[in-house]
Amino acid sequence: MIGLRKSIFAMLAPGLGLIAVFILVPIALTVWLAFTKWSVQTPFSSATFIGLDNFREIFGSTSVGRDFKGAMINTALYSVLSIVLILPLSVVFGMLIHQAELKGANLLRTILFATYMVPMIAVALVFSKLYSPTEGPFNQILSWVGIGPQPWLSSPDTALVSIVLLNVWQQVGYFTILIIAGLTQIPTSIYEAARMDGARGPALFGYMTLPLLRRTLLFSAVIALINAVQVFEPVALITQGGPVGSTNVMTYHIRRVGIERAQGGLGSAMSVTLLLALVITVTAVFAFARREDRR
Repeated sequence: MIGLRKSIFAMLAPGLGLIAVFILVPIALTVWLAFTKWSVQTPFSSATFIGLDNFREIFGSTSVGRDFKGAMINTALYSVLSIVLILPLSVVFGMLIHQAELKGANLLRTILFATYMVPMIAVALVFSKLYSPTEGPFNQILSWVGIGPQPWLSSPDTALVSIVLLNVWQQVGYFTILIIAGLTQIPTSIYEAARMDGARGPALFGYMTLPLLRRTLLFSAVIALINAVQVFEPVALITQGGPVGSTNVMTYHIRRVGIERAQGGLGSAMSVTLLLALVITVTAVFAFARREDRR
C-alpha cells in the first residue's frame, strides 16, 4: 500500500508542481501584497505591511472607492447580461442543430464554433468598425428599417451593452457545443415515453428537455460567469473604460491602478476582492442547484 501511494504521488508530482508554481504561488503572493503598500516599480522586499488599509480605501467614500465600486457594478452588469443572452441563444441553436433532420447541421456547428476560435483582439477591432456611428454597417442596417443611428460605443447608456453583444457573438458558439453535448446524453426513450403520454412541443421542451439539461446549463452558466469576469481586451482596445467610466470593468481597472499608477498593493487588494466575490457567487450557485436537486 505504501509503495502504491508513493507511485501515485510520483505520477502526480509534476502536475501538482506546475499548479503550485503557476497558480497557487501567484495567488498567495497577491493575497500577501493586498495587505501591503507596494509599488510595482520596486522589488517585493520594499513592500510595507499596512493591514486592511487597502481594503478600507477601495470600499471607502473617496474617489478610489467610487471608481472601484463603479467597476464592480459594471462587471456585475456585464456578467449578468452576457449570461442572460448566451444561455438562451445556445439552447435555441443547440436544439436546432441537434435535430437530425436539419440539413447543414454540421456546417452550422462549425460556423458557430469558429467564432469562438477567433482571437478576441481581432473581434474587438472588427466590432469597433461595425459600431462606427457614421459608416458602420449596424447603423446602416437600422436605417433600412427606419431606425435612426445609434451611439453604440460613444454613449454611456449603450457602450456596455455594445461590449456585451460583442462577447455574445464570440461565446455563443462554444456554449452551443456544450448544450449539444448535454442533449446527446438524454435518452431518446424518455422522449418516446413522453410523447406516448401526450407531451408535445413546448410541454416536451419545458417539462423534459430543460430539467434534463439542468446540469449542463449550470456548468455553462458558471463558465460564462468566469469568462465574463475576465473581460479585458474589448475594453482596453475599444473604449478604455469610457465613456464616463461606463465600461470600466474590474480587470481593466485593476490593470490601470496596479500597473499604470504603480499601486501594486491597492491593485492586489482589488484582485483579491474580485476573486472572493467570484468564489462566493459560484459557491452560491452550486449550493442553490444542490438544494433544487433535493426537492
